[in-house]
Amino acid sequence: MSDVYLQRLAQVLVHYSLNIKKDDRLAIITGPSATPLIREVVREVLHAGAYPETFVNLPGVQEIILKEGSDEQLSYVPTGIRLMAEDFETSLQILSQENTKELSGIDPARMALQQKSLQQISQTFMQRSAQGTLRWCVVMFPTNAYAQDANMSLDNFKEFVYRACFLDDENPVERWQELFREQERLVQWLQGKHTIHIQGQDTDLTLSIAGRNFINSAGLRNLPDGEFFTSPIEDSAQGFIRFSFPASFGGRSVEDVRLRFENGNVVEAHATQGQDYLEAMLSMDEGAHRLGEFAFGNNRNVDRYIKNILFDEKMGGTIHLALGAGFPEAGGTNQSSLHWDMVCDLRSGSEIRVDDELFCKDGQFVKDLF
Repeated sequence: MSDVYLQRLAQVLVHYSLNIKKDDRLAIITGPSATPLIREVVREVLHAGAYPETFVNLPGVQEIILKEGSDEQLSYVPTGIRLMAEDFETSLQILSQENTKELSGIDPARMALQQKSLQQISQTFMQRSAQGTLRWCVVMFPTNAYAQDANMSLDNFKEFVYRACFLDDENPVERWQELFREQERLVQWLQGKHTIHIQGQDTDLTLSIAGRNFINSAGLRNLPDGEFFTSPIEDSAQGFIRFSFPASFGGRSVEDVRLRFENGNVVEAHATQGQDYLEAMLSMDEGAHRLGEFAFGNNRNVDRYIKNILFDEKMGGTIHLALGAGFPEAGGTNQSSLHWDMVCDLRSGSEIRVDDELFCKDGQFVKDLF
């Protein structure tokens, strides 16, 4: 990514996504590969009169902790993580892995133990976000590892990333605001509705959204962005769904996930590859068996699967559901250490009905409704 795109990205992050204000503290959580972007972000934050602090994760350290740490050490919550979640005004996570398969050899039970220890921190993070006392964003700095996962050269992958973030436009903020307005019409139409029925290949699932809010997400928490999401009624999921793309979490991928729900709970879970990992994550705690999120992907510049959920869940014509923790601001009450997004491609042979009215067919929203 050339300097102009890094500068443009930093400006969008600091002044639009995070809305950095004078005297804010910004926690920047990342790896050393993202140094060029970190520099640009720090420069913009300083110009805004705020205080940037960097928390850099070194490659290989997490693998050592997970392999060699005791149960007590895996359950320890670092002071810096607790401070960021409880006290900082803003937080920016820059994904910048050099090896996305680094944790593929770790015992799933040990990963689940460490993830479970972060439940209280995650709840605090979500509650402060809902209250407006914590503003946060997740973004990617392109690396060879991500490009390889996407089966692309690094240069082509960089172009894909900045196009998905609207950085190929001289005024990307206007593009995000335009997308917000488009999605707001959809969100307003969904307000007050009760039942969503999803039908597609190996998929027939109903959910209740009665009394729940859809959140319009257009560049404020993720870059790229382009989705609107809610937390469905916790005991409402009924039926079955097959996720078209591999489901990735914690550096591991699970292939061809199929779930069946009864009264909101997963009663059957199958995968052609990664069954043990799927079962370990589902058994993390009671809330891991229920849905915390239902969402529509709506970024048409994300037009391919790249094995990274930050992008894949935004793909236009898809939906995604997350097992585990719900969103308080959407009315969700499910609590869990897990929040695992899984993407279902509905661009062909599908329809979604809302209160028996056709809302989306083959990945396209029914325009006559709005």
